[in-house]
Amino acid sequence: MRDLFLFLGVIAALGISSSGQDANDPVLAIRKVIEEQQSAWNRSDLEGFMSGYWKSPELTFFSGARESKGWQAALERYKKAYQGSGHEMGRLEFANLRVEMLGPDAAFVRGEFHLTMSDGKKPQGLFTLIFRKFPEGWKVVHDHSAGE
Repeated sequence: MRDLFLFLGVIAALGISSSGQDANDPVLAIRKVIEEQQSAWNRSDLEGFMSGYWKSPELTFFSGARESKGWQAALERYKKAYQGSGHEMGRLEFANLRVEMLGPDAAFVRGEFHLTMSDGKKPQGLFTLIFRKFPEGWKVVHDHSAGE
């Protein structure tokens, strides 16, 4: 029952409503990718989380003053930072998502991330994502995240 309330809370927080929404609505499809990433993170499934990203060496991440490239490299960084010895993933929540379509096959997404760790720390920050539509669906091709 708790999981049902959590799921409904996530749907409400993302502003997803089935009423009047077309199954082919790109904004809804992009929000679904982000929702699935959040769920995967919260079950400690990094590969599931990374499935929302373009599986390419051309995938880019900007964080702080650093640029990194590649899907596999990103997965390895996440594993080291969140699943390595002495690390945890915490509980992830996305908030204030805004999806702006740049064309039929591209979108710009802005939002906030909030992590809650077992020690009570709550890292948080802002992100911008560029999504592209591929035959297999919408994928993040660029992620720029800044946190405290």
